[in-house]
Amino acid sequence: MFKKLLSLSILIAFGACMPIDLNTIPSLSKEGHTNAVIEIPAGTNKKIEYNKTTRKFEIDQRNGKDRVINFLPYPGNYGFIPSTYSNPEKGGDGDALDIMVISESVRSGTVMRVIPIGMLKLIDDNELDYKIIAIPSEADQQIVSVASFEELQTKHPQLVQMIENWFLSYDTDPATVEGWGDEKEALAEIRKWTK
Repeated sequence: MFKKLLSLSILIAFGACMPIDLNTIPSLSKEGHTNAVIEIPAGTNKKIEYNKTTRKFEIDQRNGKDRVINFLPYPGNYGFIPSTYSNPEKGGDGDALDIMVISESVRSGTVMRVIPIGMLKLIDDNELDYKIIAIPSEADQQIVSVASFEELQTKHPQLVQMIENWFLSYDTDPATVEGWGDEKEALAEIRKWTK
């Protein structure tokens, strides 16, 4: 599996077309962990998105220009949970479920096995825009050692506040926070939108 991920990262680094559509990877791994496709590495200020048609990672465009975050860069690796769809007919935003993985920076196109530990509940343009917050399932990749949202709040309350403030400040479009959910709510949200 490591060789496949390494080969995938090499293909992505050279802008090659992906042999598979990353949206079709299962939401859950065989071990029961959640899969996350990373679009935007931690520390990046460009809004990178996976193009389902070309199967490439491209900088998002707004008004014909590259979309650049004019704020602090992404505090975690940001992407989507494959094989999910946040249905607009049910209040979703029409995309795959968003995820932020708190870990060292990884390349665009990395598929990580992660453990959801919480969920930031945002409302953006009157649509649900929930953000799953996760840590890598591999202990040696974890920079924050927690097993639950309660533990995250207790050990790292500043991190919880920083993530919330970042999502409220990084874009010019206003959003509001509806609250936070724990790891059980995060998993329920993933199951709710899994295709």
